[in-house]
Amino acid sequence: MNVRSHDSALRGGLNLQVGPQANRIPKTVVDSALREVRPAGRERLIVVEDDPVTRTMLVGYFSENNFDVVGAGSCAECRQALRARTDLVFLDLQLPDGDGFELAKEIQATSNAGIIFVTRRDTDVDRILGLEIAGDHYVTKPINLRDLLARARSVLRRRSIDRKAARNHNSIAFGDWIIDLTRRELLGSDGKPVALTRAEFDLLAALVGADGRPLSRDYLIEVVSNRQAEVDIRTVDALVARLRRKLVGSGTPVIATVTGVGYKLALSERL
Repeated sequence: MNVRSHDSALRGGLNLQVGPQANRIPKTVVDSALREVRPAGRERLIVVEDDPVTRTMLVGYFSENNFDVVGAGSCAECRQALRARTDLVFLDLQLPDGDGFELAKEIQATSNAGIIFVTRRDTDVDRILGLEIAGDHYVTKPINLRDLLARARSVLRRRSIDRKAARNHNSIAFGDWIIDLTRRELLGSDGKPVALTRAEFDLLAALVGADGRPLSRDYLIEVVSNRQAEVDIRTVDALVARLRRKLVGSGTPVIATVTGVGYKLALSERL
């Protein structure tokens, strides 16, 4: 099922099949609802979408697929919904009271929720920016619901694996740095954290975990965005360039280019 714009929907271009649960979900999130206990075994999802047709459709579809779903039509409503534990956020970029990219930064700073951008903005600049800032996926409208469901489950599955790995308290030292996979932090020789975006951290963690083996650009695209079709090699090259600027101090390049392949960690790693 594909979703066109709200205007198209009003002209009859959208055939919504919304389950009965969607009609019972309020437009705004009230404090009493936030205090409710989540149904056991159900991940909590926030749909941040100002178009009521698209929002209702997404809320209904994911409710029927065993998610605990809350709809939010603005940045303010999303912030209120985030008072309760949240596993995943579908985030539009054009909201009535703010920019989706800025809201994504807030979510990343205050929550462990995954973020999937769902938007009409389909430029390469927006797509790459979204993935570099905080996004696990960047999906453009019209929406294929089955594809979006698969992406949501993939993000949640990957984050579940990350949480299990975090319980092992993995820290790896390389060169002048220590990467803490539990806290998702990179520490310099002075013990101070080095600010990294989610994409930068994921790429660096993959290189550190490869034990000096080169990783292809295509593989690193999967690491960063969890899909190949939506981004290109330039995304990986840009992230590597940014990491090289941040990882200075030892005089030895941290990330080496492997011609015709991709990149590898150039320093010896030690536990």
